[in-house]
Amino acid sequence: MALTRPTPPSDPGPEPGRADFGRRRFLGYVLAAPTLMVAADLGVAPEAAADVPESAGAELPSPEITEVVDLNDVMTLAALPTSNLITVRVHPDGTVSFALPRAEVGQGITTSTAMLIAEELDVPVDRVRVTLADARPELLFNQLTGGSNTTISTYIPIRVAAAIARNRLLHAAAAELNTPAGDLTFKAGVISARRGRSIGIGDLAKRAASDTPQQVSVQLKEREQFSVIGRPHNRIDALAAVTGRKQFAMDLNVPDAKPTMVCRPPTINGKVGSVANLAEVRAMPGITDVAVISTGVAVRANTFGQCIEAVRALRVSWKPGSAAGKSDASVREALRAAELPLGIPPLTPSVEATFTFAFRSNSALEPNCALADVRADRAEIWSGLKAPIVAKQAIAAKLGLPQSAVTVHVTESGGSFGRRLFFDAALEAAEASQKFGKPVRLMWHRADDSRQGRAHPMATSRVRAAYLGNTVLSYKQRHTSVATDLSHGLGEIFTALAAKLPVGDIGFSETFFQLSQSMPYNFGANSRLLSETDKSFNTGSMRNVYSPDVTCARELIVDQLAAKMGKDPFRFRRDFLRDERARAVLDKVAEAADWGRPMPAGTAQGIAFHSEYSSVSAVLVEIDCRPKTVNRPIRDGVAGPRVTKAVFAVDVGLTVNPRGLEAQMMGCVMDGIALTLTSSLHLRDGYFLEASWDNYFYTRQWNTPPELQIIVMPSTSDKPGGAGELGVAASMAAVACAYGRATGTMPTSFPINHGTLSFTPKSTVPPIPPSPTDGLDHVR
Repeated sequence: MALTRPTPPSDPGPEPGRADFGRRRFLGYVLAAPTLMVAADLGVAPEAAADVPESAGAELPSPEITEVVDLNDVMTLAALPTSNLITVRVHPDGTVSFALPRAEVGQGITTSTAMLIAEELDVPVDRVRVTLADARPELLFNQLTGGSNTTISTYIPIRVAAAIARNRLLHAAAAELNTPAGDLTFKAGVISARRGRSIGIGDLAKRAASDTPQQVSVQLKEREQFSVIGRPHNRIDALAAVTGRKQFAMDLNVPDAKPTMVCRPPTINGKVGSVANLAEVRAMPGITDVAVISTGVAVRANTFGQCIEAVRALRVSWKPGSAAGKSDASVREALRAAELPLGIPPLTPSVEATFTFAFRSNSALEPNCALADVRADRAEIWSGLKAPIVAKQAIAAKLGLPQSAVTVHVTESGGSFGRRLFFDAALEAAEASQKFGKPVRLMWHRADDSRQGRAHPMATSRVRAAYLGNTVLSYKQRHTSVATDLSHGLGEIFTALAAKLPVGDIGFSETFFQLSQSMPYNFGANSRLLSETDKSFNTGSMRNVYSPDVTCARELIVDQLAAKMGKDPFRFRRDFLRDERARAVLDKVAEAADWGRPMPAGTAQGIAFHSEYSSVSAVLVEIDCRPKTVNRPIRDGVAGPRVTKAVFAVDVGLTVNPRGLEAQMMGCVMDGIALTLTSSLHLRDGYFLEASWDNYFYTRQWNTPPELQIIVMPSTSDKPGGAGELGVAASMAAVACAYGRATGTMPTSFPINHGTLSFTPKSTVPPIPPSPTDGLDHVR
C-alpha cells in the first residue's frame, strides 16, 4: 500500500481492460519479489491543483479552523511520506496478503481493509488475509491508530496498490493466454478469455512479479463501479471470535512464558519503599520469581491463580503516589482555579452555565496484557498496541538495547478506544522479563486497570452564549481539564517527547483540542479554549477525547437558547446549522423517531448533533425518568433513568462497510448513555474506589434501550470521513438534553448518578481483592 500522486500528462493511457472515466490516475511501484508485490506512490502532481476550488470559505468572515484543516488531515498528511513502504502481495495459492500498520481492537478495520483490496483487485473478500504489522520505526507517523484516521489515511493507498496488482496480473494473463489484455475479464480472482480459457491469479503470481522495482500508473474504479465498497459485509474474524479460535496476546504460544502479575501501590503511582517478605513469597507453591520493578513487585508463577495468591501475600511498604490526598472535591477546586476567563459579560441577554464531568475509566474489555522474552542481546514483545513505534523505542531505552535488537509484535485486542495508545503492560513485561531472565506472560488484574490504569480526566466546561431577538450573537466555551496524557504523540518518539515538554504539552493539547472541535451552528463570534492542570493522574485519549464533554455542554446550552427564544429544540438546531449534510441527518432522526410526539410526564425526547473529521451525526433519544423506573431494584447498582429509544443517523461521506459502521455507532450510543447516566470513577484520598467492572457502571443490559435504530445515510462523497469516535458526543448530549426536558432541570454534573456510591469499596491492601466464591449466588 501507500499514498499517491496523479500521473503526469505523458502517461501512456488507461490500463487494459478498463475504460477511462476521466479520473486522475495514480502512480505506484511493482517491487522486486519472488511473487507479485506492489506498493503505491505519494505526492500530488502539478495538475492536481486544478481540482482545488478557489477560496472555498471566502464568504465566511471567520471560518472554523476545522473547515480548513482538522486533526485527521494532519495525521493523514503525516503518514504520506512512508506510505510506499507498505505492500500488497499476491501468493501462488491465490490469496492476497496485507500487513496493516494499524491496530485491530474490535473496530473492524481488518474487514474494511480486506474490502478495499477485494474491490480494486477483483478477488473475493475471504481470499484477502489482513494481518497486523510489527512495529516499524521507518514508517514514522504511519503506524498510529487513533483519531478515527485509519480508513481515511489508508483508503487511497490500499486501493492503488491493489489496482497495480490487478493491472500486472492482467498483463501476465494476456501473455499466458495469448489474448490481448483488453479482451480479458477479471472476476473473483480468475482471469478469463472470450474463448473460454481462464487462469487464476495464484498461477500468475510469479509471472506477474518483477526482478527490479518498476514505476507504473493505474486508474481507480469510480464509485458507480463498486461492487464491494459500500455494501454490508460481516466481519472476516466473526466466526473465529465467537468460536474461541481468535487469538489475542494471552493465547499466543511463547515457550516458557509463564503467568506474571504485579503487586501495585494503594494510591495512584505510588512506589515501592521496601518488601518485608520476598523470600517467604518466593517459597510459595508454584512461584518461580519475585522482583521489585519500577511500578511495583512482579511475581511469576505456573498459574495466574498462584500469582494472585502471591500478590495478596506480599507485605510492601509504599511511598506516597502522585495524587496522594486528592479527592473529587479537591480536583474540582483546582479546575475552577485554572479556568480561563470568559471575558466581560455581554450587554445583551445571555445563557451561561458550568458543567462538571467526573473521572471515567478507560479500561478495555480485554485485560491489559503483554508477553515478553528479553535476553542479554535482544528482546521480543507481543501486545495489543496502537502506537507500537513509540513502544519499541521506549522499551529499547528501558532495556538498554539498540532498537534493532527489539522486536515488537502487534496483536489483535479486545477493545481499546484510546487505552492501548499506552504500552504500560508491554513495558512492564519487558522489565520483568529482564529482571527474571525468563519469558513472561504478564496480565493486569481488573482492579489494576481501574485504579492504576488510564482514565478520562475530570473536566469542567463553562459556556456563555449571548443572543438578541432570534439571533445568537456570540458563543464562548472555556474547557478546563485534568491534563490529558498525549505522550504517544503522533506515533513516534519525536512528537511523543514534544508532548511531554513542560511548555510543549499544553501547546500539543491545545492544538489537538482546536483541530478536533468545531462549531456547527451560525452562532456569531465563537471561541473555544482549553486549559489543563494537574498531571498527577494516569489519563489518556479515551474514545472521542474532548468531544463528548464539550459537545454535551454545548448542546445543553443550545436547548436553553431555544427555550429563551421560544423555539422547538429541533427546529432551532435546524435553523442555525450551516451545513446541508448536518440538516439532513437531523431531519432523518426527527422523522424516524417522530420528534415532538406526545409523551407521559417524566419522560421526554432529546436531540443533539455532532460533527468531526468530515462526518456528521445526529441522535434522538427518549428517556424515562419516572420514579418507578429510576427506583427499580438493581442488585449492587443504581438503576436511575433509562433510555428507552435511540435513533442515530450518520453520514461519513463514503461508507466502506455499512454493517461495520452500524456496529460502531451502536457502541457509540452505549458509550454516550454511560457517560451521561452511570459510569464514573470516585476519587478518594489519592485512589479510585472502583476495583473492577462490577463496581463500574458502563451501560448494562438493564440500561440498554429496547428500541435502537442506526441509519446510515447514502454516501455523499467519494472519500470516507472519520467514524470510530463520531457517535459518542452526540449520544451523550442527546441523553443529557432528554433528561433535562423530562425532569425540568438542566443537568450540570455528569454522570448524573455520580453522587451515589452503590457499592462497598474493596481494600487497596492487598491491591487485588480475593477471588469470588459465590458465583452461583449471582446467576439469574
